[in-house]
Amino acid sequence: MSTSADPLATLAALPGVTESVNAVRTAVDRVYGHRVMRRRSNEVTSEAALRGARGSAALAGADWELEEVRRRTDFGVEGEPRTVGAALRLTAEAGQLLSIWRQSPLRVLARLHLVAAGGAEGDERIGRPRQSGEPVNEPLIGSDLPLPDADEVAGRLDGLARLLLAGSEAPALVTAAVVHGELLALRPFVSRNGLVARAAERIVLVGSGLDPKSICPAEVGYAELGAAPYMAALEGYASGTPEGMAVWIAHCGRAVELGVRESTAVCEALQRGAA
Repeated sequence: MSTSADPLATLAALPGVTESVNAVRTAVDRVYGHRVMRRRSNEVTSEAALRGARGSAALAGADWELEEVRRRTDFGVEGEPRTVGAALRLTAEAGQLLSIWRQSPLRVLARLHLVAAGGAEGDERIGRPRQSGEPVNEPLIGSDLPLPDADEVAGRLDGLARLLLAGSEAPALVTAAVVHGELLALRPFVSRNGLVARAAERIVLVGSGLDPKSICPAEVGYAELGAAPYMAALEGYASGTPEGMAVWIAHCGRAVELGVRESTAVCEALQRGAA
């Protein structure tokens, strides 16, 4: 990443990034202007939360149909149900953490991991960055990306927090993409890093004012685009090259646009009285 005074703004100036930022802004403005949003925005927010959680869980290995997520209640069962339950809990929790995020991003990340882990009381590894020698369970990534050691994780997390607290002129999409990509590349916790990274991205998008009502679930877009393109874009981020970073930001932007499309369909269904 750039060593300039505002490295996020430097990323925003990369070729192709401005186009992604503008496309996202246009799409978000369009859905916020939908007539349904004037009367029933809470319903759109609730539906976006459910669909976003489903999308995030799908990337974490629990690819359930939306209606199955609606009807199931056994989210404490090991395996896929716990993954879906973790995604649902994180989606609900993220909106409660905006004020804390602005003061202490690392505290919020710890809280997100606690929420994602659910039912793991007594496990000292939960809610703190992993220590030397502790393995990471992140099936989607596996061994595709080198795993930074604990010292590097601690240093980069601190750097990320300082970057966020310092503020930036960069568009929200760029900041959100960096938070998401950095957490996935670092895998700072022993588990559930993907779910936490996507929840943190959601907090940035909402807290920045780009999506204040949380109706543009990027998680839907990531799931629709698929795991292989997601990983290919993440490898670009992890490379640290300008080209790789631009590819990752563009992928994140496309995911937001697809999330907007999903919520636009919800608005249209509500308008017709079909949802």
